[in-house]
Formats: sequence, structure tokens, C-alpha cells
Amino acid sequence: MTRVAVTGGAGFLGWHVRVLMRALGLPDPVLVSRADLADPDALAARLDGADRVLHLAGVNRGDPAEVADGNARLAAALARGLARCAAPPPTVVYANSVQAGNGTPYGDGKALAATTLADAGVDLVDVRLPNLYGEHGRPFYNSVVATFCRLLADGSRPEVHEDRELDLVHVTDAAAHLLGAPADGGWDARMPALRLGVRELAGRLAGYADVYRRGELPPLPDRHAVRLFNTYRSHCFPHHYPLPLPRHADPRGELTEVVKSHGGQGQTFCSSSHPGVVRGEHFHLAKVERFAVVRGSAEIALRRVGHDEVVRFAVSGDRPVVVDMPTMWVHKITNVGADELLTLFWTNEVFDPARPDTYRETVEAERVATAVAAR
Repeated sequence: MTRVAVTGGAGFLGWHVRVLMRALGLPDPVLVSRADLADPDALAARLDGADRVLHLAGVNRGDPAEVADGNARLAAALARGLARCAAPPPTVVYANSVQAGNGTPYGDGKALAATTLADAGVDLVDVRLPNLYGEHGRPFYNSVVATFCRLLADGSRPEVHEDRELDLVHVTDAAAHLLGAPADGGWDARMPALRLGVRELAGRLAGYADVYRRGELPPLPDRHAVRLFNTYRSHCFPHHYPLPLPRHADPRGELTEVVKSHGGQGQTFCSSSHPGVVRGEHFHLAKVERFAVVRGSAEIALRRVGHDEVVRFAVSGDRPVVVDMPTMWVHKITNVGADELLTLFWTNEVFDPARPDTYRETVEAERVATAVAAR
């Protein structure tokens, strides 16, 4: 698979597909916009020669008639473009839903879209996706997880009016399934689901928020716990950082609490860096990583994968704070002082050379920079 075209590449699932493609070392996909879909000739030019099309564009919320018609209309537009390709992609992977055909406007629209693509003369892979959750979901649109996380990050509490069971799949696992990614990374293309009720979900996320507001780490006993916590953290960044650290002083000196974890494994290490030295220049898909400068002065810079804006934190050992690296953000730390920099790092997992969950990319070469001062 060398050339992939993606509709809906700017959306929630589309962004996670693009991030995973970066992690896999694949070329950036050809992004098909709504304007391309409205012009069959322009669309054919975008699709021509692609090895695979991922059809992710859709309508999830809104007027019922628009939701039903919108999904079918997008599929019909894609089919028209495919018919005009000189070398049409042999495979179209459709991000369908487990709700397809359930009698709702959304479900019926998704089902009709699948039928339209099946009649387009290509090999259609019809993937019935369950409820997806993950980093940077759009509140009140993509999932109840995103909605609860945003409410908690803003200091509110979720209200559950109707409790029901959910099957939740992390969006990176769904992206791996759609791409046919090999099963040797931190993802699982089998899309293992977390089954829990809406009320239990709200309680679990609220527990994360309560612990994390104190700068402490909640229990992270399994991969879904890690990914739910990372989803919550994505709604906190960057405005909740740096996190202040508890400091205790007596005549002997000072003691600073850097990591207080409520369960799960972890690894702590420290590094020294000479003036001007840069560490990092990579991103993680799942790993929770904490930075704390205990001596010297540094700048921590981060950029969301696929975006341009750079967030910068000025940190110093004179006032120790922590910055937790959000998943799928490229990050680095630079010694900007005249003396040696001493940094303490903590991760939620013991380093595994076979699965390092570390993907090289540079922070810089962006057009916009935003400075965030340390509190």
C-alpha cells in the first residue's frame, strides 16, 4: 500500500488515520475535500492511481433529513468520481457503522451509502464501526466520551439522564483496522471493545479528573484505562499546564513531590543536558510521559501531529512544575540556560525496545508559535 486517498481526513477518525500513517512510516495520504466530492472530474483526478480509498466523510449530527441524505449523497459523489478514473483504486474501505440499517435517519443513510459503493464496481470493504473514542474528539458531536471529558476539563460534571451499555473502541484501533496495519504496534486492528454503562463511564472519567486536578496519576491497570485517561488529558491541553508540584520545606532544605501514582506500573529516569542540548523530537500514540525540570532552565515545545501551531512552556528548577506530554503531539525539551539541565521523566509503562511507542518527528518548521508561560 503506497498511495492512499482519504475522504473526511480532517475529521476525528481521519486525523487519527493520518497520525497512524505517520507512525507506520507511510506517505501522507491524498486528502479528498468536500469541494473535491462536489466536482466529479476534480475528484477523479485526486483518486486516479490510488491503491486504496478510505471513505470516512459523513454526517453524524443535525437535521434528520440532512443526516440521512448527507451520508448517501457523499457516497454517490464518491461513486461518480470513481467511474471517471482512468485507473480507479481497486479497493474502497468504507467507515460504516454498527447502526447501519437500524431504522434511524443516520443508520438508514449509512446503509444506503454502503449499497451505493457496493454498486460502484470496486472491491468494497464495509467496516461496521462501533462507538469510537479517543484524543481530540469533538464534544457534543463525535462521542459521549468527548462530551464528558470536555465538561470535566471545564470544571463541570456530566449528567446522565439515560443509562445504557456502550461498546467503546479506541479510534487508533479503528484506524489500524481500516488501514490493515500489521499487529506489531501499540494498536490492535481487531478493535477490542470496552463495554460499560454511560453512568459508569461518567464516574470513571470524573475519578480521573478529580485525581488529576491534584497533579496525581489515576490507576491505569489496562490499555483502555490508559486510552480513556489520554482522551481526558487531550481536553485539558494546553490550558491546564504546567501543573504545580507540592513542595515541603524545613531547615534542611526542600522536598518536591513529582509523581504520585494511584496504581499501575511505571518507570522513572532522569537526564542531564548541556546548554543548547535538545531531547525528544518524537510523539507517542499511547504512552503517558511526564517532564519535570529540577535544576536549570528549559523550554518544552509541543505540536499536534498534522498541525502547525507550536505550544511552548518556559520551565525552571527554581519553581518546579510538571508538563505531561499529550499523546499524538510531537515534543522536545531544550536547555536554554547557561548551566546544566537536570530533568526527571516518568512514564506509565516500563520501556520495551520491541514496542517503544516512539515515532520520530520534529517540532519545528511551523508557521505559528504560541507561548504559554509557566504558572
